Amino acid sequence: MHPNFGFMTLHQYYIFLIVMAAIAAVVYVSLFFVDAGYGKFYDKKWGPAVNNKLGWVLMEAPVFIAMLVLWLCSDRRGDLVRLAFLFLFELHYFQRSFVFPFRLRGHSVMPLSIILMGVTFNVLNALMQGGWIFYISPDNYYGSDWLTSPKFITGFLIFIIGLYINIQSDDIIRNLRKEGDSRHYLPKEGMFRYVTSANYFGEFVEWVGFAVLTWSWAGAVFAWWTFANLAPRAHRIYDAYRKEFGAELDTKKTKRFIPFIW
Repeated sequence: MHPNFGFMTLHQYYIFLIVMAAIAAVVYVSLFFVDAGYGKFYDKKWGPAVNNKLGWVLMEAPVFIAMLVLWLCSDRRGDLVRLAFLFLFELHYFQRSFVFPFRLRGHSVMPLSIILMGVTFNVLNALMQGGWIFYISPDNYYGSDWLTSPKFITGFLIFIIGLYINIQSDDIIRNLRKEGDSRHYLPKEGMFRYVTSANYFGEFVEWVGFAVLTWSWAGAVFAWWTFANLAPRAHRIYDAYRKEFGAELDTKKTKRFIPFIW
């Protein structure tokens, strides 16, 4: 164990990862039966709510800040490879915390209960990723040649492709209708030609790439969490689209979450 991560031993850290992976399994099953009450599935039963833009900032910004704190408190903060990991992680969460919310249209709201659950997971995820990268991983695990290794290059390409799909898909959804138009439309551009939740697919691809480029169990658990959280929601969205748009949705070509598969 790296000496500065004093509140958690290596053994405790791996137990932490196992517990997080197990919770993700419970979340995965539960979300097939209970809709997380935000966005398309907003429900007042989730309690008091705030403006959607504020909600996204409050939910996503903590992981951006927590990761920076973990980096700043580590004596590995000047390590080039670990800085590359930090940059990619923070690139996603900067966009998610400080760009994406302010491009949202409409006057939707987000329940505070959903925000608090999101903050809890995000802070725990910062401990998973930052804990491994800056404290737990052996000193010589990420050598100076890591950035030219097949693992990093492959993972980096996967991550960038996922980031692009995620941002492009959000833009497609955002521009489906003009101001004042309240009708619903089926997105059909970009990766929406292949999955009805292309934005979720893009985010999942990102974190699969991150798991590969860091080659870590922490990254793998995060990718599993992303799938567990988003795949059931994608399933519910698919069913909603099928009911609303009927024959307009080509169910042979367009899948739920994984192109050509599911």
